[in-house]
Amino acid sequence: QVQLLESGGGLVQAGGSLRLSCAASGRTFSSYAMGWFRQAPGKEREFVAGINTFGDATYYADSVKGRFTISRDNAKNTMYLQMNSLKPEDTAVYYCSGGNGWGQGTQVTVSS
Repeated sequence: QVQLLESGGGLVQAGGSLRLSCAASGRTFSSYAMGWFRQAPGKEREFVAGINTFGDATYYADSVKGRFTISRDNAKNTMYLQMNSLKPEDTAVYYCSGGNGWGQGTQVTVSS
């Protein structure tokens, strides 16, 4: 059983940056791919970015490509999401997922 804990959310002005972290425990972190998802009020949860076990293959939703960067540090059992040039439409609860587990989410609010 994997346990995931997100951190780093907050309130930021449009054009600003935030860095989310996802700390994992309970299973060998380097054995599973990881991803970030988000859910805005009244909308379904959507894929944001994904990364393979080694961290050398990454995938992004078109809406965040070029602005967000996903990475992982297997030695620290942690995945990251660097979010730059944030827009109000990026406002959502952000969740990390991997190893058949989900975190509890962290709120990101972008003001215009």
